[in-house]
Amino acid sequence: MIPASFEYSSPKTLSEAISLLETSGSDSKILAGGQSLIPLMKLRLGSPSRLIDINNIEGLSYIRESDSFLRIGALTRMADLESSDLIKKKYSVINDAASHIADPTVRNLGTAGGNVSHADPANDLPATMLALGAEFVATGPAGSRVIKAKDFFVDTFTTALTHREILTEIRVPQYSPGTGGAYLKLEKRVGDFAIAGVAVQICLDTDGKVARAGIGLTAVGPSVIQAEEAEQSLLGQKLTEDTIGTAARLAAQASTPSSDLRGPAEYKKEMVKVLTSRALKRAYLRAVGGGA
Repeated sequence: MIPASFEYSSPKTLSEAISLLETSGSDSKILAGGQSLIPLMKLRLGSPSRLIDINNIEGLSYIRESDSFLRIGALTRMADLESSDLIKKKYSVINDAASHIADPTVRNLGTAGGNVSHADPANDLPATMLALGAEFVATGPAGSRVIKAKDFFVDTFTTALTHREILTEIRVPQYSPGTGGAYLKLEKRVGDFAIAGVAVQICLDTDGKVARAGIGLTAVGPSVIQAEEAEQSLLGQKLTEDTIGTAARLAAQASTPSSDLRGPAEYKKEMVKVLTSRALKRAYLRAVGGGA
């Protein structure tokens, strides 16, 4: 199908883009990678009156560490996250997630900011950001504000961003040695949306006990899910078959999947339990091996 007619703007600065959002009405949309938005428009499931293309704005694509954060610019391509040596070495869970997204063509265009801002519960980065305890920088007419990941994802395709704000940066806390993460995803075929996915990040103290745990769930609810009870069950504990099993069961209980073409709800819940167990074991091996 062909999208409905729309106006197109290509601002050169962030302030210009925000001004366009202010004057264009609530049905205007930001265009970054376009890998979710354009298909929706072609299917007439979305018909924005204006597209504001931010790809010509400089300074929104980067991967760097500073001030105790890993900072990812909103226009950073998924392919750059996948190939970054820094991400591979210290933030394996992000590399896992980025490499699971669709196919190379999509990853070459799709952006980190677009992936999380779209708030599709089946996208791979949102659960990863919950597990990491990330936060997002939103920039609007009044300046910038920081939104924690747990407050950012409101509902299906809905975030805490206001219409006049643009997500400009993703911040991930830099963790100490003894940190490990993993993202595992079950899919019908390579590049498909998840049947279920689990992101895990753990930090071990000097005694080998869990000092921090993050668990995010993909595609098993109307929004991305943080399995808080499962996280809490691990704190102060060593990772054993029993503690991992308890956390996996609690993660499955936190999921609220629906039956669809990818499988019945009961099957998806069971897969959350299996994937959580496997992800925790992989995260532990990475933590004790020195790679995050």
